[in-house]
Amino acid sequence: MTLVTEQTVAPVPGGTGRYTVEVGRALARSAPADWQIRGLSAWHRNIGPARISGIAGPRRVPVPRRALTALWEWGLPPRVPGDVVHATTPLAPTARHLRRGALVVTVHDAVPFTHPELLTARGAAWHRRMIARAARTADAVVVPTEAVRRVLSSFVDLDTRVAVIGEGVAEAFLEPVTPRSVSRVRDRLGLPERYLVAVGTLEPRKGLSTIIEALPLLPQDVHLAVVGPSGWGDAAPRASERVHLLGRLSDADLAAVVAGAAVSVHASREEGFGLPLVEAMAVGTPVLHSDIPVFGEVAEHAGATFAVDDAAGLAAEASRLLSSPADRVAAVAAGRTVATRHRWEDTAARLWSLYADLTASFGT
Repeated sequence: MTLVTEQTVAPVPGGTGRYTVEVGRALARSAPADWQIRGLSAWHRNIGPARISGIAGPRRVPVPRRALTALWEWGLPPRVPGDVVHATTPLAPTARHLRRGALVVTVHDAVPFTHPELLTARGAAWHRRMIARAARTADAVVVPTEAVRRVLSSFVDLDTRVAVIGEGVAEAFLEPVTPRSVSRVRDRLGLPERYLVAVGTLEPRKGLSTIIEALPLLPQDVHLAVVGPSGWGDAAPRASERVHLLGRLSDADLAAVVAGAAVSVHASREEGFGLPLVEAMAVGTPVLHSDIPVFGEVAEHAGATFAVDDAAGLAAEASRLLSSPADRVAAVAAGRTVATRHRWEDTAARLWSLYADLTASFGT
């Protein structure tokens, strides 16, 4: 099979880049004996980020990213080999003559349809076209939550070819994070004893401005650590005495920063899954999230909630978690239980089952 790994070398890989890497690793660990996985990307000088353990390649097609995006949208080569082609984003060879076997496309969220203002105009339009095309031509569309399936189905016809397959917790968050490692990373990054953490690409839909607005309503010794690369728009805050912009971190440092936080805050206006949410639960950090349906489904009511864009509500719930040991203990216990139900091995097992069904129907 061929796994399209192009998102890993995108200018801002984001959560979909992380999904590509984690899915690739999990598929490679559990591949049936008679299957081989090859990666595929556009032409890049540095292909390092697209190299995934256990996956051959990646094979670089002889065109850069922007050209590949246009060619596949127009139904033009390059063709993609493999009994199954899995595109981990809507950048996919949807035209039937561009592949031999079955096509699987992962669609991570319905934001281009429901909240196009939270993306660039060009990006929203491209995603709408490619998602609609995948819905018509792919042999299976994978979505991460029932909430995404339900909303997306109101915009495109997914019929019975949609598969709801969740996501998992990265290995760094499954290993014990010791107090010593937390203290060492915190000191190196200049973080105080008490801080909130917000993880994600800095873009408008993440709702970071709501967290910034809530910060003055919290005790002065509570700071905010912001982890993630800049995306687009004016979502990136300015660093200040209480706001620490950490940028991208290694998985080990990220796990330590999240484990050391007093509360992990997720203020998104729309999401498809929410990997940072379940990763925070896995390391025992209380979670506070906006009350969007996706977060409710993934967190299973183990997280405290506030209304979208409600800074006062966010501050009130954060204050409760900061001041009540009993509430913190309950939140940590509930979160750890939820996190055990999100494993990349389970994701891979369901994908291999899907691939087997598709190849059987193709007679390959």
